[in-house]
Amino acid sequence: MPLAPSWLYGSGRTVGNLLWVALSYGLSADTSGTLPPSYSPRYVEAAWYSWWVKEGFFKPEYQEKLPRRKPETFSLCIPPPNVTGSLHLGHALTVAIEDALVRWLRSHLSSHVHLSLLSLSGQAMVEQKIWRERGVRRQDLMREEFLQEVWKWREEKGNEIFKQLKTLGASLDWDRVCFTMDSGFSEAVTEAFVRLHEDGLVYRQRGLVNWSCALRSAISDIEVEHRQLGGRTELSVPGYPSKVPFGIMVTFAYKVEGEGDEELVVATTRPETMLGDVAVAVHPGDPRYTHLRGKQLRHPFTGRLLPVIVDPLVEQDVGTGAVKVTPAHSHVDYELARGHGLPLVPVIREDGAMTAECGDWLEGLNRFLAREKVMAALKERGLYRGSKDHAMILPLCSRSGDVVENLLKSQWFLRCEGMARRALETHPSPFDWCISRQLWWGHQIPAYRVMDESDGLWVVGRSEADARKKAAGMLGKLEEELELVRDADVLDTWFSSGLFPFAALGWPQKTRDLQEFYPNSLLETGSDLLFFWVARMVMLGEQLTGHLPFSQVCLHSMVRDALGRKMSKSLGNVIDPLDVIHGALQERLRDGNLDPRETAVAAEGQRRDFPHGIPECGTDALRFALCSYRAQGDTINLDMATVVSASHFCNKVWNALKFTLAALGEGFSPQNPQEVFPSFPMDRWILSRLYRTVEECTRQFEEYELHSVTSSVHLFWLHNLCDFYLESVKAILRNADPSRLPGTCQTLHSCVDLGLRLLAPFMPYLSEELWQRLPQADSCSAPSVCVADFPSASQLVHWHHPEEEANFLLVQEVVRTARALRATYQLTKARPTGEEAEGCCVGPVHLWVSPHSQGLVDPKTELPKLAARQLKLERQLLELTTRTQASGDQEKVAPRTQAEHQRKVLHARGEQGSSVCVFVCLF
Repeated sequence: MPLAPSWLYGSGRTVGNLLWVALSYGLSADTSGTLPPSYSPRYVEAAWYSWWVKEGFFKPEYQEKLPRRKPETFSLCIPPPNVTGSLHLGHALTVAIEDALVRWLRSHLSSHVHLSLLSLSGQAMVEQKIWRERGVRRQDLMREEFLQEVWKWREEKGNEIFKQLKTLGASLDWDRVCFTMDSGFSEAVTEAFVRLHEDGLVYRQRGLVNWSCALRSAISDIEVEHRQLGGRTELSVPGYPSKVPFGIMVTFAYKVEGEGDEELVVATTRPETMLGDVAVAVHPGDPRYTHLRGKQLRHPFTGRLLPVIVDPLVEQDVGTGAVKVTPAHSHVDYELARGHGLPLVPVIREDGAMTAECGDWLEGLNRFLAREKVMAALKERGLYRGSKDHAMILPLCSRSGDVVENLLKSQWFLRCEGMARRALETHPSPFDWCISRQLWWGHQIPAYRVMDESDGLWVVGRSEADARKKAAGMLGKLEEELELVRDADVLDTWFSSGLFPFAALGWPQKTRDLQEFYPNSLLETGSDLLFFWVARMVMLGEQLTGHLPFSQVCLHSMVRDALGRKMSKSLGNVIDPLDVIHGALQERLRDGNLDPRETAVAAEGQRRDFPHGIPECGTDALRFALCSYRAQGDTINLDMATVVSASHFCNKVWNALKFTLAALGEGFSPQNPQEVFPSFPMDRWILSRLYRTVEECTRQFEEYELHSVTSSVHLFWLHNLCDFYLESVKAILRNADPSRLPGTCQTLHSCVDLGLRLLAPFMPYLSEELWQRLPQADSCSAPSVCVADFPSASQLVHWHHPEEEANFLLVQEVVRTARALRATYQLTKARPTGEEAEGCCVGPVHLWVSPHSQGLVDPKTELPKLAARQLKLERQLLELTTRTQASGDQEKVAPRTQAEHQRKVLHARGEQGSSVCVFVCLF
């Protein structure tokens, strides 16, 4: 194994640069020296990753050479992070979960690939950047000039994301990295579009789409965030100088034509759209408006006559029961207009300003300024009838934060219903998918418009030459006579991302990778991407390849902060994983794309949450902490204390290895675990616990219950090995008993060796650093713990001694009680006498533990404390039993919550009994 030069292991600034020095040289850490006295994540995590990559441990080709592996292939692709900045803790959770599974699988399958499939986009971020730095908008630049800016951003942020992934220890096959804008992937996107168009699944039509005025582009339904408002709420809107009030219902009147003062009152939360009204609809069964059916209303500003129509879609109990119909800006109204043959009058432009249809007094005015002017004009004409707070759902663009408008646009659509029915029994959305975007960064749609054709003929082709040939055949003209102009729009990023599992492997070409690794074995991703990404991959994969893209899907929960808040840049609670790994000051705001107001709020949020900054915890601690949360089900409220605790656990493992290496000494020759047959009870007990831990971890890994695996591994290392076994063998090692020492050393080595292999999927750096320093049996040929065999319960069954485990439960209880009493009364020494004696404090463990405390514990001081504790426990017990015995508790409370309540009751009763015993004995 190549060794790193000694200067790599300095301190201060040198240590801070270790990772990238190591990546440059591709060296492994120097493990020939003595283990440093204390655990340092910077030291441990400095050089291993580059060595893993250099040796090819992450490549399937390396796995194929290894003996004794099951003949299976496992393939996995990671969810595609966008180049919108750096990865956050949500991405870190994905990496931690997937890489733990990957490293576990790699340790016993013959061939494995973990593909890094990165969809790197970020036009909105680049637009913000050039506006902030140069005061220039995208439309002020030529398309090619702007794309150069985007490529610069991609290089910068793409490299930053790669750095983060490497620091997180993601064991990716970097030779198979895929970027969606690569030429090969772009070819696959074009091929997919053309094939879908030839199959009649892609079509172009004019219809209503979700429109972001900030992006000046259509967005999909799943990119619309639906914000629930309880009433009047002021929100910041991109490009608007002050906050805009929403959640207000405004009522105004339309005069009935030819009926004197007769009027019809309507209600709306968007008064500015009344310029596009073409009718007013009422329910056919509403008696209030029977006399107005067939009448016409005069529009006060345009003079347009609006018919009063009847339609069962109208909810007569909402508002006034009369609904203004604005079909160019509402999906519901659009359907009404189609059914009644009403015209479509667009009144809002792509940039959010009002159109010429509104008249000179409003044309070109921002929609929210127009709202104010319309309100004032209604009041001036005596048509305003009031306003009130109104609970509503406000559609916001998840990418820009802008209020979404419904605009009429000619777009490309993908028919989803048929594909969804073939791919799945049900699909989340029966509607067709608008796949065109009015952006400059992305895959330009391979469609061409034939100019000088009155019907606006569009042709689709793999190239302009292909499209020209098709157009000539359709029109009966010579190819050179035709003028073609390519559609300037690009495809929705989720269209290209939906091709990931097979396009990244070389489709449409029949590559070796495509044949070997498609379909993927598993998709693991956040639950928020179920509709964004997972459903799209399923539909497109089945349609274009004839196979579902993966056989299993595992969804994990969303990461929130310790207070349960969604992570938001404006709150200042979005955390870069590198800040947790290396530590960071609280005032550091990495992104810099926030406006000054948001920056101030974010800075205050960081000062409140991390007044002393974020402590340095290291990659291993972060990964272990993230995997310790139950990933499926509830949201994950990540508390930094959990990561700090995991860092302390790393230190505990470090110290256990120091102890073990000192105990084994020079020249120790370890045996293969199958050859270790301990004869002494303590040795049999710890190896039986190790066997059971291996058995549990294997089962839990197979069920993707990583939180259970971390719990089992933590229990073995901390409570079985460190707290009990290591303490028990100190006397044996100190006395060098020849009858016990060899067996104890073999047992100790087996525990640490296999224990590190169990830990390696979660803590790859620490386990590698320590495992490399551990002597290995001759039968172990693995050069690294990341490719060493995972412990197999079937090979360790000879260690299974349930009777020893049962017997030792009493010993553990005695030790725990004695330690608790010593800690409670701050006793420096405890002398068990074998029987209860005067002046002893007592704790129940099916027998009595009586450490001598006379002269060390003052009953007059302790009795009031115990009395107060007893009263507190009684109150807690009363509260818990009242809650669990409440009427209807079984029906209202989830089983897991009931179990937790019961556990707390039993714990409180145990504490109460212990407190009473100590109280009586002291008295």
